[in-house]
Amino acid sequence: MVKIGNPKYCTSSYCKDEVLLDGLEDVIKNIKNDTVIVLHTMGSHGPSYHNRYPDEFKKFVPSCDTSDIQNCSKEEIVNTYDNTILYTDFIVSSAIDILKKFNNLEIGLIYVSDHGESLGENGIYLHGMPYSIAPKSQTSVPMMIWMSDNMKKYDFINYECLKDKASKGQFSHDNLFHSLLWLMEIDTKIYNEDFNMFKGCLTK
Repeated sequence: MVKIGNPKYCTSSYCKDEVLLDGLEDVIKNIKNDTVIVLHTMGSHGPSYHNRYPDEFKKFVPSCDTSDIQNCSKEEIVNTYDNTILYTDFIVSSAIDILKKFNNLEIGLIYVSDHGESLGENGIYLHGMPYSIAPKSQTSVPMMIWMSDNMKKYDFINYECLKDKASKGQFSHDNLFHSLLWLMEIDTKIYNEDFNMFKGCLTK
């Protein structure tokens, strides 16, 4: 893996998310046992949206190129946030492209955001409001799953069924832990089948 601090991706304060992909293919090649790799992205956290993506992803302009978002217009803030989403899309897509090289393995990717973000709706910005009063823009997050053909085959997963369940908004953070336990075939008393997002979408 690349060393954190590589000037290609990093400054003295932070790294762009591409640092997570550099060397990932070699890591996968050398895996001998069932493995979970966690890629914790910088993502789209405010208020420093402008620091979350490289200049070549500055497609939506005018942008808010400062952490002092109170000095930016709503349009500039939204544009800058959209640039972070564009970059995240590139990161996830690039990770999947790497995994596709190992389609002979039972390999997959689950992406989920930790929270949403308010961008000025009803005068609310950023995130972190108490859940009971937080707007939907902060509590609804994207989740996506990519699986190799062999993962779908040998784990007996009906992918179309899974997509149908997802389209109805049936998944949440609560599903992630128990779904991973099931995928990794970990036998533990804390596993709750009701929270396994794959339940009901198995062909066996």
